[in-house]
Amino acid sequence: MPARAQVATPETPQQPVVVTTGEGVVKRAPDRAWVTIAVESRARSPQEAQRANAEAMKGVMDRLKASGIPADAIQTTMFDLQPEFDYANGKQTLRDYVARNQVQVKVDALGKLGEIIASAVTGGATNISGVRFDLQDRDAAEREALRAAVADARKRADAAVRGANMNVERVVRIEELREFSPPQPRPMAMASAGMAERQAAVPIEAGEIEIRVRVLLTAAIR
Repeated sequence: MPARAQVATPETPQQPVVVTTGEGVVKRAPDRAWVTIAVESRARSPQEAQRANAEAMKGVMDRLKASGIPADAIQTTMFDLQPEFDYANGKQTLRDYVARNQVQVKVDALGKLGEIIASAVTGGATNISGVRFDLQDRDAAEREALRAAVADARKRADAAVRGANMNVERVVRIEELREFSPPQPRPMAMASAGMAERQAAVPIEAGEIEIRVRVLLTAAIR
């Protein structure tokens, strides 16, 4: 292909800038929780395992709904039906079939969370895999943290340029520095119906949620 000629032009002088980072932190008491509840059933045939699992999960669902959990706050996240084998002397022998059904439950009444967990175990749940706390209006808290981060970055820019006997003329760009940090669940031990009968409720401490936002600010200086 034919080459295209480019005419060189003098570079336009750029105005000096200062680049700073800012951080905003907002702490709130959580008002929402997510808990994962599972039922595991074993039987000699896949049909029996599935039927036993369906009956056990129905008991769990009935308990959850009786505790005030609406149907749209319960979501199935996994269903699995697999054979299990024993291995001896190089031979594989079918032991039984295992059916697993897992749901994620949204709880907005945190004061009842311990009772809800215990009730689910009494209803037939065999595993509580974790509890994750959150805010119902998380967006508002994130916006507050973002405003604080921008203000922090601007203060840092002002301090930096004053040290050089200069001033911030205008803010050129603000970028939010997003870092993927999935919420960390709080692990809980394997549960059984016998455990639930011995305790009125599982002790749960929600603590405090920390929302952290970082920004990158670029400002023209003179």
